[in-house]
Amino acid sequence: MPENLLSHIQNPSDLRLLREDQLPQLAKELRDFIIDIVSVKEGHLGASLGVVELTIALHYVFNTPEDLLVWDVGHQAYGHKILTGRKNIFHTNRQLGGISGFPKRSESEYDTFGVGHSSTAISAALGMAIASHLQGNDTKNHIAVVGDASIASGMAFEGLNHAGVTDVNLLVILNDNAIGIDPSVGALKHYLTSVKEGKNPKQNNMIKSLNFDYSGPIDGHDLSAIIKELKRLQTIKGPKFLHLITTKGKGLQQAEENQVQYHAPGKFDKLTGEIIPKSEAHLPPKYQDVFGLTVLDLARKNDKIVGITPAMPSGSSLKFMMDVFPERAIDVGIAEQHAVTLSAGMATQGMVVFCNIYSTFLQRAYDQVIHDVALQNLPVIFCLDRAGIVGEDGATHHGIFDLAYLRCIPNMMIYAPHDEVDLRNILYTAQLGLAHPIAIRYPRGRGVTVDWQQPYRRVPIGQAVCLKEGNQTAILSTGTVANHVTAALKALDNPGDFAHYHFGFVKPLDESQLHQIFEKFERILTVEDGVVKGGFGSAVSEFASANGYKAKLEILGIRDHFPEHGTVEQLQAICGFDTKSLLEKLKSYSFLK
Repeated sequence: MPENLLSHIQNPSDLRLLREDQLPQLAKELRDFIIDIVSVKEGHLGASLGVVELTIALHYVFNTPEDLLVWDVGHQAYGHKILTGRKNIFHTNRQLGGISGFPKRSESEYDTFGVGHSSTAISAALGMAIASHLQGNDTKNHIAVVGDASIASGMAFEGLNHAGVTDVNLLVILNDNAIGIDPSVGALKHYLTSVKEGKNPKQNNMIKSLNFDYSGPIDGHDLSAIIKELKRLQTIKGPKFLHLITTKGKGLQQAEENQVQYHAPGKFDKLTGEIIPKSEAHLPPKYQDVFGLTVLDLARKNDKIVGITPAMPSGSSLKFMMDVFPERAIDVGIAEQHAVTLSAGMATQGMVVFCNIYSTFLQRAYDQVIHDVALQNLPVIFCLDRAGIVGEDGATHHGIFDLAYLRCIPNMMIYAPHDEVDLRNILYTAQLGLAHPIAIRYPRGRGVTVDWQQPYRRVPIGQAVCLKEGNQTAILSTGTVANHVTAALKALDNPGDFAHYHFGFVKPLDESQLHQIFEKFERILTVEDGVVKGGFGSAVSEFASANGYKAKLEILGIRDHFPEHGTVEQLQAICGFDTKSLLEKLKSYSFLK
């Protein structure tokens, strides 16, 4: 049996000591290493398996970290992490206190740019290349690896457009696997497919027309071919573009055959590749499925309903509607700005548009929300999945800013349901017709109610709900964190001291209810799964200040920092609004009587 090569590699300097004919063996070992750990510890799988040869070739040919390598998007970079000093701690990937699942500048000098969101690498690498040129260094290499459908986003084209009129040392590598999390969509995908299949005339090359030195397509799993081409490109000045064809999930049969499921498969058998099933019988539904199934049900009865998602049909569960009404449920690719303005255009023509975007990704379309939707008061229904703490994906993906960044926008309504039935009812209410746009935020994961498909009930606009009467302290919560509050109250010896109100509507606030609360209670606690600055508690504080109320007000949520990665439960405990932390908080109030 040949000696294990990976065991001797701690960094790229060790890698460069190998002979080129040893690298295919290293590629197999690196794949096996990734599969061994991800099968047990979970994480992103298919993308990193697809770029093993490219990862080895890049660190073998280029002088990293002196040469600068930017990944796009970051879930391709597991092999990169293993080869750059983190092999022995890779088992901590995405765990509390462990390494991040994405490249992170504070973690390693080899991670030149933080990349959790897509389509940023070309702009970032171009910025580095221009900086090197201005500092008199035209020999340093700057490489952007663009994969998993990131090339189709508008920002990638903005970067290409600029780079094409420079003469800086930039190499863009397209990892063309025809899939992001879900299969790629759009005319660009068809163009790249025709290039791969040799059906596109060589003189009709859109990348060359942007003034890039284009080469490829070449087999992204042929190490010798990749190395030969990278060495050739090292000698060429100006912007360059290398087109590689790869297979997402390469090396694990099931991951190659079922690329959507094996993007992040959970635990699986490393020998057979079979996903270890989780018993889902008698469990409450995932919030994304409540959205997907409810919108499909509503769409059967209302032919004006349209669903829009930017590259997340499976993750948002809009796939249910896409399967039944493919013309009315649209995946626009990684294009959040386009998704929002497309929704606005449809709304001008009387369509009822459910625009489903993860909370963290709506940040990418903030101007469109303000200028194209809210300013024109178009009743687009934004459904913000993965709101609040999302867990292991960490700081780049937590949906903790939406309450703050949406609450300040005129005409925008915001609703955070406390359970699945509440979510179902606000979706029903929204499609009946609203005077303003609305953002409905709900978390990742499962709810609390098995029997959630109950008859629809219209949600009164701007009304809070008293979930529990009390006589000394009022707890005001918004969203599903209400369930933690309820559990904490049940564990108290003196639950009668506490009232609990659910403010589904963060905007408009139920000011009538707030007047009653501030007139009755001397102590008020607000709880939210979002940033404290500008969020729900801030809205309550603004109300109290404007009306001269003097009650003691405490705002509980996420303080002024970026929470790291860990389980949802661990991170909520650190932030202080899990059930146990809330129980301790309420007990401390009892001593203040």
